[in-house]
Amino acid sequence: MSDNGWSADRIDTESAHSARIYDYILGGKDYYPADKEAGIAMSREWPALPIHMRANRDFMNRAVRYLAEEAGIRQFLDIGTGIPTSPNLHEIAQAVAPDSRVVYVDNDPIVLTLSQGLLASTPEGRTAYVEADMCEPATILDAPELRETLDLTRPVALTVIAIVHFVLDKDDANGIVNRLLEPLPSGSYLAMSIGTADFAPAEVARVAREYAARDMPMRLRTEDEANRFFDGLEMVEPGLTQVHKWRPDGTVTETIKDEDIAMYGAVARKP
Repeated sequence: MSDNGWSADRIDTESAHSARIYDYILGGKDYYPADKEAGIAMSREWPALPIHMRANRDFMNRAVRYLAEEAGIRQFLDIGTGIPTSPNLHEIAQAVAPDSRVVYVDNDPIVLTLSQGLLASTPEGRTAYVEADMCEPATILDAPELRETLDLTRPVALTVIAIVHFVLDKDDANGIVNRLLEPLPSGSYLAMSIGTADFAPAEVARVAREYAARDMPMRLRTEDEANRFFDGLEMVEPGLTQVHKWRPDGTVTETIKDEDIAMYGAVARKP
């Protein structure tokens, strides 16, 4: 349970939430009993779940560092930010380039109440927070916070990390990502991690059932389906791969087996 003293007026404390389950499994403190119960149940069904979640977080760190260091990106639009966990995206980018600008987007009230942790920018840079649903991309792109922070005539990295598996076919995840990419200029990038059951189908299916039982149905995608998010873009080497295999930098010391990871990851450039 949170020690941060934020108001629970808008937060459903009786139901588990994906961001808070993630926080619990990663060892955070911003969760409720329902989230803890869900995290325990899911980890019981698939003991590798914490390894999988840490690997996804590590992929985000490496992808952002690549975008800032090697691709020279100075603007980031992060969709489905989740509960602040250091290092946050802006901390990684601004450690490379202090003038980096970041806009975070989430629709979970708890993320809004904790968003001060996302707004501690360097003096040279800037961060902003938009409360919006990714299924409404126009609301995100038209938000004053975004327009005042990012210059859409210059390249932007769109980061969509560990969120599209909660977007069902009826909501058209590919269309949402394309609409978010559309106004970004040539030289922009897309970085994504995408849930899959390709490597541990039985275990991941059991975890998905636990989410669905708590009103969080999932749409897990095959390798071919994951690749479609990057149609028309130029893949950065090594292309689409399991997140722990995307440009490992030697900082992860635990041994990770392929069957312990249920997430594809990739970074691609908009030509």
